[in-house]
Amino acid sequence: MNRKQQIERTATSLFRTKGYAATSMRDLAHELGIEAASLYSHIKSKEEILQRVCFRVAQEFFEALDAAEANSGCATSRLKKAIAAHVRVLTQNTEASAVFLYEWRHLSEPMHSTYRNLRDRYEARFRDMIREGTASDEFHVPDEKFAVLTILSALNWIHTWYRPDGKMKPAEIAENISNMLLHGLSYPTQPH
Repeated sequence: MNRKQQIERTATSLFRTKGYAATSMRDLAHELGIEAASLYSHIKSKEEILQRVCFRVAQEFFEALDAAEANSGCATSRLKKAIAAHVRVLTQNTEASAVFLYEWRHLSEPMHSTYRNLRDRYEARFRDMIREGTASDEFHVPDEKFAVLTILSALNWIHTWYRPDGKMKPAEIAENISNMLLHGLSYPTQPH
C-alpha cells in the first residue's frame, strides 16, 4: 500500500468514526504518525480524500449493478441479483460504505451535484426493474419509488451491523433480505 492509499484508508476510518466535519488534517496526520504539513505532498485537501472515497464506491456500485443486470431474465431474478450486488459492495469495505452513504453531504459543488446525479441514476435502474416486474405481473407495487427507497434503505443499514466473522456471509444476507423484501414476512419457510 502506497502512502496515498494509507492516507485514504486512515481518513476513511476517521470519517466513519468522527465524521468528516469533525476530522481535521491534524487528526489524520496524528493517526499516520507524520507531520500535518507532509500530508500536502500526497493530497491537496481533506475533501479530495472524501471525493476519492465517494466516487470510488459509487463506481463499485455501478460495476456490480452492471454485472447483475448483464444476464437477462425476469425482473425478480434481476432484482435479486442487484440486491446481492449491492450487499457485496457494502460488505467488502464497511468503513468506505459508511462514508459513501453519509459523508457525501460535505462534498462541495460541483462534486455534490455530480454525486446526487449518480445516486439518482442508480436508484432509477432499480425503479426500472420494479416497473418491468409490475408490468409483467411479478410485482404488485403501488409506488415504484417507494419500493426502491424501501429496498435501498433496508440494504444501506447493513454496514452498521455486518461483521465478516458474523453468523451470515454476504450471499446469505442478500438471499434473506431478497426473500423478505420480495415475498414479505409471510414467505414460506423451507422444511428442515
